[in-house]
Amino acid sequence: MPDKKPVFEPPKPWTECARDLVNVAMGRKPAETVVRNGRWVNVHSSEVIPATDLAIIDGRFAYCGPDASHCIGEGTKVVDARGRYLVPGLCDAHMHVESGMVTVTEFTRAVVPHGTTSMFIDPHEIANVLGLEGVRLMHDEAEAMPVNVFVQMPSCVPSAPGLEHAGASLGPQEIAEAMAWPNIVGLGEVMNFPGVAANDQTMVGAIAATVNAGKTVGGHYASPDLGRAFHGYVAGGPEDDHEGTRAEDAIARVRQGMKAMLRLGSAWYDVAEQIKAVTEQGIEPRNFILCTDDSHSGTLVRDGHMDRVVRHAIHQGLPPVTAIQMATVNTAEHFKMERELGSIAPGRRADFLIVSNLAELTIDEVYGRGVQLARDGKLSVEIGKYDYPERAKNTVRLGKTLAADDFVIAAPEGADEVDVRVIGVIENQAPTRAMEARLTVAGGVVEMDRPQDVCQIALVERHRGTGGVTNAFVSGFGYTQDCAMASTVAHDSHHIIVVGTNHADMAQAANRLGEIGGGVVMISKGEELALIEMPIAGLMSDERAEIVAAKADILGAAMREMGCTLNNAYMQHSLLALVVIPELRISDVGLVDVRSFEKVDLFV
Repeated sequence: MPDKKPVFEPPKPWTECARDLVNVAMGRKPAETVVRNGRWVNVHSSEVIPATDLAIIDGRFAYCGPDASHCIGEGTKVVDARGRYLVPGLCDAHMHVESGMVTVTEFTRAVVPHGTTSMFIDPHEIANVLGLEGVRLMHDEAEAMPVNVFVQMPSCVPSAPGLEHAGASLGPQEIAEAMAWPNIVGLGEVMNFPGVAANDQTMVGAIAATVNAGKTVGGHYASPDLGRAFHGYVAGGPEDDHEGTRAEDAIARVRQGMKAMLRLGSAWYDVAEQIKAVTEQGIEPRNFILCTDDSHSGTLVRDGHMDRVVRHAIHQGLPPVTAIQMATVNTAEHFKMERELGSIAPGRRADFLIVSNLAELTIDEVYGRGVQLARDGKLSVEIGKYDYPERAKNTVRLGKTLAADDFVIAAPEGADEVDVRVIGVIENQAPTRAMEARLTVAGGVVEMDRPQDVCQIALVERHRGTGGVTNAFVSGFGYTQDCAMASTVAHDSHHIIVVGTNHADMAQAANRLGEIGGGVVMISKGEELALIEMPIAGLMSDERAEIVAAKADILGAAMREMGCTLNNAYMQHSLLALVVIPELRISDVGLVDVRSFEKVDLFV
């Protein structure tokens, strides 16, 4: 593990500073910081209280009330809120740092100016490549941050045993070991929902280890079926779910005692429909939580993070304080951390925002543990780089140099036309459609159909160097030119996904990623149009978020030049191997129908 001392001191336990908190509140000891004349957004009482002062010591709130003059001493720093709103720091209840294409450090640098002061991360992407060591690397980096970055131990590595082969495998023993790590707060999303419903022993053991440790079990029920399978899944122990897309999905989860997590990521727009459960059907909002799930660097740098999600929820009709509750105290309570974060109240960590416009959530200043971290959209502190060891790099092993012939799909002997299964991309959603298409055959080879938007997809094995290539068809990208895009980010097993309209470009794109140790590349007629290097596990860049975002912009422009009009098409591309979300996916095993969790033939 990296031998690196944290740049920022971790918060003192409440038991070590309780006397100081009492003494400051009583006026017997001066506060380190006092914020005066603010409007207190109180998420416990659902009200905005004017003319409020906050007194802070040891990184925690000691006093929240009408006049903190008794807390001010000679060395006290006084901040004038000037009548602006005092809002708890925002929490992201479910997210994957790796989807930002950057490290925990760079992700933190990008999101703190947007008001995110607590993140609950599930590093199952790096776990699928590097196993338990990868989780520990991110765990230790998270502890070094100036804000709260908590880790959920990945539950499904691989996500669908028997239907894919990842770079590592984790079971109940490893999960039980991780539950003793200081920064582990629960079990990451349990994606193998058929396994839970069938009492699969691996899933039963993983959930039991988490419950026995007194920690939260994350859910992932990616099916529209709300019948017996859903009820069996809930009975198995998962306590939340972010895979709903409809209002009835959110209602079903809340009625069963789960927390409905509504996500707005770079490509997943699931808040607007589900929030109608509250705004139109009057369901109690305290069991609703906002999250991002997957946000890439371009979204973080330009559009924001949890501030973007809260703003969006307000625009869907939620009262501002209710939307803020869904991104603060609701999250803290869910993870059994309401005494630590999620609100502005005595004893809590002094993570808060000074906001000039509540309805638009205009964030002027961001504080973490009582220290100003950002102002006017820019960091006020420097967060030092965190170095990953060399063994976390050079993880792309192709086994051979790929050629155009590796991507040829041979037709059944004597066929002039064939009916094939096609993965259908759904814009702004994680699920896909199981489609069919009739394609022509020339010289024994099944041809793509650009006018009908059917091109090829391939999955190239990259963990063990087998040289294996699985070929199939995909629709929805709209490519009109000769091109291929390849990525070593391929949730969740993270082989190489290549989508293209010509075999030579597909081979070149995959080989290029083997050369550089991972990333994303776009090739057209042999020319490299865009490249994002991701040397850490083939998932994350070691560059600044702004640099990665600029490279992502070039990639997006190249995709549009090739004819793709999808919103956030890269994110759609990266999920096409996620064999736990219906309907049709690709893996190193073959084409998988996730409705039945069975491998199916390419030809109908």
